[in-house]
Amino acid sequence: MTIDDFLNYLRYERNYSERTVQSYGKDLRAFESYFKNSKEHVPSWESVDSDIIRDWMEHMMDKGNNASSINRRLSALRSFYRFALSRRLIVKDPAHGLTGPKKSKLLPQFLRENEMDRLLDDVLGDVDDYNKVRARTIIMMFYSTGMRLSELVGLEESMIDMDACQLKVTGKRNKQRMIPFGEELKTELMRYMRMRNEQFPDAQTSALFLTDKGQAMNSEQVRYLVRKHLSMVSTLKKRTPHVLRHTFATTMLNHDAGLESVKKLLGHESLTTTEIYTHTTFEQLKRVYEKAHPRA
Repeated sequence: MTIDDFLNYLRYERNYSERTVQSYGKDLRAFESYFKNSKEHVPSWESVDSDIIRDWMEHMMDKGNNASSINRRLSALRSFYRFALSRRLIVKDPAHGLTGPKKSKLLPQFLRENEMDRLLDDVLGDVDDYNKVRARTIIMMFYSTGMRLSELVGLEESMIDMDACQLKVTGKRNKQRMIPFGEELKTELMRYMRMRNEQFPDAQTSALFLTDKGQAMNSEQVRYLVRKHLSMVSTLKKRTPHVLRHTFATTMLNHDAGLESVKKLLGHESLTTTEIYTHTTFEQLKRVYEKAHPRA
């Protein structure tokens, strides 16, 4: 049983690209070198068992390989052994049922409170033209409610109850939820809607947020608006409406909001999805600790 037989199968029968074939070959030869030089002295591919493969994965992790790299190599090994089993070159597949390491979840990016204060109070604090008032209202809407981009684009004036300071959004799978908001956003919304109605009294759309031509704003236009203004106060690589959603959740948890409450406000199905923000706040807490404690 040779690697070259398998690579020719990929090349000529499966029509894999030469680059992919070479990548498979490199990964398989690395594993072959590992098991032949291991302390167990495994002589051949046929002698490999699942423990050897597990040891190999641990060896790669110890050398600093990330989960994606290890899983890619394990995938090559699985394919190789499935090929060998289909050709009756082995009687048992040692890679069957093995799972690689879980990929670590990237922590959500968010803006610090002083960055949001600078954006809303300094950059957009003293504005009186339609476009800037609209920009401030949209950014405050994301920051104050944590709503999704699609939910904001779908907002209509009829969905907002100014007296109760709450609004209704339609989220994923058409599920509706109520989101409360504060007096500051109420004031901003009333100012924006007054300007919008004065500027576009005959608007042909029920959408809350309109372009400077009186048409409903689409998702790309809102993304551009958010990216443009976040770049004025933040050096984050991602400057999207979703970052403002992350910022809302992180700010709420930093100010002692309960996890279950934040879950409901965000419209998450599972508490597990919301829990990632606790990792964010803990990482922030660690940085404060390391900076402040003399023996950290």
